[in-house]
Amino acid sequence: MPSSDEYKRQIMRDLAGGNVESIDESATDPSKEYANFDDFAKRSSRDERKKAFGRAFHPNQIPSNQMEPDLRQAISQIKPNERDDVAKEFLKQLGKRGLSERDLQSQLSLSSHHHNKMNADDVSKLAAFTYHNHPDIFQDVLADQPAVLKFLSNPLVGAALGAIAARWMGRR
Repeated sequence: MPSSDEYKRQIMRDLAGGNVESIDESATDPSKEYANFDDFAKRSSRDERKKAFGRAFHPNQIPSNQMEPDLRQAISQIKPNERDDVAKEFLKQLGKRGLSERDLQSQLSLSSHHHNKMNADDVSKLAAFTYHNHPDIFQDVLADQPAVLKFLSNPLVGAALGAIAARWMGRR
């Protein structure tokens, strides 16, 4: 099996050479062609993002032990207000499953149970817990708060994003 760096390089070579697989071959609407990730995050619908991320971000696709370090790094790089929004959404969705903020604080050794007082490490623990135990919530939060994705660098995530990027860029 090739190393992570070799794998990333091969994906980029394939994409640069036009060797792409579109997620949705039938979509030819020019208004749905995105210039870059930020454009996709701004103009795409929540359902469109959820559909794209739902297939890619699941423990069956990317094991937790590979995703967690990347999540930690990505969450540390997003803006504090975006990190607060991500934490708030995780807590809200997990609360709907009967997990109280205080229980999560205790179980995950978080510094606070208030989303606006959580540091990057706390949000990373919350994201990793959700990814592993509630992947559907993880996918929903990514669809609502896609800022985290810009900073993920895991090769498997890169492959998934490469396939999604082929769709974003359309047939330009």
